[in-house]
Amino acid sequence: MKIGILCYPTYGGSGIVATELGMSLANKGYEVHFISSAMPARLDIANPNIFFHKVNVQTYPLFKYQPYDIALSSMIYRVVNLYKLDILHAHYAIPYAYAAFTAKQMLKEVNADIPLVTTLHGTDITLVGQHPSYKHAVEFSINQSDTITSVSESLKIDTLQKFHIKKEIQVITNFIDNSEFTNYEVCQRKQLANADEKILIHVSNLRPVKRINEVLEIFKNVEKVIKSKLIIIGEGPDMEVITQFLEENPDLISKIILMGKVNDLYKILELSDVFLLPSEQESFGLAALEAMAASTPVISSNAGGIPEVNIQGVTGFLAEIGNVEAMSNYTIKLLRDEELLAQLKINAKEQAIKFDIKNILPIYEKMYEETLEKFHAVSM
Repeated sequence: MKIGILCYPTYGGSGIVATELGMSLANKGYEVHFISSAMPARLDIANPNIFFHKVNVQTYPLFKYQPYDIALSSMIYRVVNLYKLDILHAHYAIPYAYAAFTAKQMLKEVNADIPLVTTLHGTDITLVGQHPSYKHAVEFSINQSDTITSVSESLKIDTLQKFHIKKEIQVITNFIDNSEFTNYEVCQRKQLANADEKILIHVSNLRPVKRINEVLEIFKNVEKVIKSKLIIIGEGPDMEVITQFLEENPDLISKIILMGKVNDLYKILELSDVFLLPSEQESFGLAALEAMAASTPVISSNAGGIPEVNIQGVTGFLAEIGNVEAMSNYTIKLLRDEELLAQLKINAKEQAIKFDIKNILPIYEKMYEETLEKFHAVSM
């Protein structure tokens, strides 16, 4: 099977999932073609079954905004025609499913139509898709897809509530490759914290929706009671919030470690005690799943699909969005009780194994096969 994957090339959740899925498919012998504006962050282009096609947008003085969607549609058309792809998989309704629909119409002119799978990841539904400038295009793109999937039950419900969807939405959750997580020597922990300190960690793109101010307040409350360090990994617009917090709390400057983007994220997660995720929106909570794969319990809000991943009292604790006091108290409770912390670390890893790529990949393969069968049955 030859599969075309349309995705954002960034470190965001949808790009990571699309890239990891494509590489896993390539490892099983499928021919996988990535179509994007840049090389996806984690893509292993050395795999002989992986191809990358860069979408180039010409700059014209006439256009204030360059027509990326047109260039994307044209590249999809060219790749499908040249490599005779069997199926397209768009990660995000816009611009990818929208551009893929246009490409499909062009392909019909040369008798080369192809089925389209669209996976909804969250922002295309909860944020961008709700804007009046995009809503009808998003709804149209979803309904024109041959198969629709979402990464959580919560996102499926949101989609059905906010759009008039005429087709069934199949939930195929995000996943983790547990084989990438290995145990590191405990002595390496000394590079981050003293022996009598606990390590709290937060990983995100530092957008307002991640509520980094609450991460900082939770840590401030915890550190009053338990000697701790806070590691923040990621870059984004709310870095200024962190700077302001440090200016107002100079006594915590030596307690907060800012790492920016790192290549050895899994290693740092495995050396941490608690992962903080107070987000106001999460379609799934991939960051939480990565923490669990590293045997790190999660203290989170109950936003979106997070409760489908982080189980209350089992893999961590959840609180209402914005309830800093509750999340602080849960963190303190967990860090004070070594036996409880040890058990939740075990539980977190067991939960992550349920979402292993080995369990999720066959679901995607079956979905592709069923999509192709239905598409060709209708076409005959």
